[in-house]
Amino acid sequence: MTKRRTVGGTPAAVALTAAGIAYEVHTYVHDPRATSFGAEAAEALGLDPARVLKTLLASLDGALVVGIVPVSGQLDLKALARALGGSRAVMADVAAAERSTGYVAGGISPFGQKRRLRTVVDASALDHPTVFVSGGRRGLDLEVAPDDLVAATGAVTATIGR
Repeated sequence: MTKRRTVGGTPAAVALTAAGIAYEVHTYVHDPRATSFGAEAAEALGLDPARVLKTLLASLDGALVVGIVPVSGQLDLKALARALGGSRAVMADVAAAERSTGYVAGGISPFGQKRRLRTVVDASALDHPTVFVSGGRRGLDLEVAPDDLVAATGAVTATIGR
């Protein structure tokens, strides 16, 4: 992979470039009627959905946290809470997620968020040479090595998908 910056780079691309992390940019035409943004990306890019990850925000004991899981599954909130040593996690309010990250729902990237949040990456991501995450807007995915995803986000890995 080569390092690339998108024209008018998103905060995600800028953050990866600044960190010296190699990534590839993949774009597709977003359908505004789509409701499952990750599944849309996997289909549009012709990828195995297990390699395309969604970035989800949850409230863990009152604090926002990030769970990153394959689009082919769901986030297990109990497993997320356990992975971070918390007691109860619920999905975050969309408006709170957008305010905290600076991204629009369906385009929330794990990179370049306004505030760095505690993050857990599903352990299955490590099974692939590269994974795809939102690049900071709908219709834009970034391909990165899973180890770089973990390092750049300061994440821990655990089985948090089901």
